Amino acid sequence: MSQDELKIAAARAALSHVEDGMKLGIGTGSTANAFIQLLAERVGEGLRVVGVPTSEQTARLCLELGVPLTALDEAPRLDLCIDGADEIDPNLNLTKGGGGALLREKIVAHAAAKFIVIADESKLVPALGTFPLPIEVNPFGLEATRRNIEDAYAALGLSGEARLRVRDGQPFETDGGHIILDASFGHISDPKALSDALHAIPGVVEHGMFIGMTSLAIVAGSESVRVLEAPKA
Repeated sequence: MSQDELKIAAARAALSHVEDGMKLGIGTGSTANAFIQLLAERVGEGLRVVGVPTSEQTARLCLELGVPLTALDEAPRLDLCIDGADEIDPNLNLTKGGGGALLREKIVAHAAAKFIVIADESKLVPALGTFPLPIEVNPFGLEATRRNIEDAYAALGLSGEARLRVRDGQPFETDGGHIILDASFGHISDPKALSDALHAIPGVVEHGMFIGMTSLAIVAGSESVRVLEAPKA
């Protein structure tokens, strides 16, 4: 199967976890879009759900396809959130944010009783870090924040550059009005330590590591669709 077909297969498997009447967090990105397409078909057949989108892009697609939406402030406790990922490690820790929606994605996922990530098997990695880590920052004091970020991960034995994400010649701006630094430093041996170090920097709004948040990972491969659970603590 093609990568697009694998994404659809994972999305279809995730749809079996959606029940009538659910309040549903809906992710951002190409795999999440595949899920939205399938969800819209079920809504058209009579499935009653209300979604909380993780980005303006997701909101537009849901409204175009007829998926009912509400705001997180109106539904602060969600039954389920379904989203994609850029990387999934053996403990079901994730790297997310390639699409730039990491802050809202993390807020919505944290509000859900259950968080399911859907992906094709290329997203499985032995350790996070192959995909550049998105770090959402306040535009004020950007250079100071960037240097503090590089100092923080250097203290943990990581090296590499935190590069400003640019689109159409301009700094990429998130839905929240922030900007993103993409940090490339390879294997992250201790995601929790790096998370703590980044959160201690005042200019950092959020980072793209989702640690200990995933309930299930539904991963589509050429042979089958697997459902992975995080190892017991």
